[in-house]
Amino acid sequence: MKNTRYSLRALARLLAYPDAQLRSELAPLIAAIDEEAAVPAARRAELRALAADLVRRDPLEVEARYVETFDRGRATSLHLFEHVHGDSRDRGPAMIDLVQTYEKAGLYLGPEELPDHLGVVLEFASTQPPALAKAFLGEVAHILNAIFSALLKRESPYAAVVAAVLELAGQKAEAVPFKADEALDEAWAEPEAFDGCATRGQNRPGQAQPIHIVRQKSNASQGVAA
Repeated sequence: MKNTRYSLRALARLLAYPDAQLRSELAPLIAAIDEEAAVPAARRAELRALAADLVRRDPLEVEARYVETFDRGRATSLHLFEHVHGDSRDRGPAMIDLVQTYEKAGLYLGPEELPDHLGVVLEFASTQPPALAKAFLGEVAHILNAIFSALLKRESPYAAVVAAVLELAGQKAEAVPFKADEALDEAWAEPEAFDGCATRGQNRPGQAQPIHIVRQKSNASQGVAA
């Protein structure tokens, strides 16, 4: 089985915010992927095109496009558990389990890192033997295909990066149905007054809602003169 260590690390880096530092690293990143030759040749050509595009365009445009692609909307989010758990309470335990997986391998996240970010997942996979890395990534292939499909629909060049990850996992990058993002107006709509006082991931309107009344202490009880 081909070694995929450097390809996985390079792909993780390609998914990072495209600031000046990253843009200065693009040539060696693509060279590492080409040298390892674990990613199919046709896909490597797409990655070279992405790198060239990041260098050719205005830096502000490149950075704005990245934010628009990955930070606004769930369909293309690089946080894998967004696609599985959304804002539900199940996301917390899943994050803890993933952190423990990393720590068992002797890897510890920095305080600013979230364990389910695809870049972090790829960094971890790059430290594992090729067979284990392939199996680990294969477990999230359904999520990766959903992200790939959403990027493909947007005609984003970043689709090539996710497709390359799928291929390193021994999977086929293919368009699959995915849950489209809500319209912005609907996503930010305020709930109807007293209509269950619900938000996503909590109780729904129509369900019983607990009411907690807290008695405020008087000024006298707090030792403050009236």
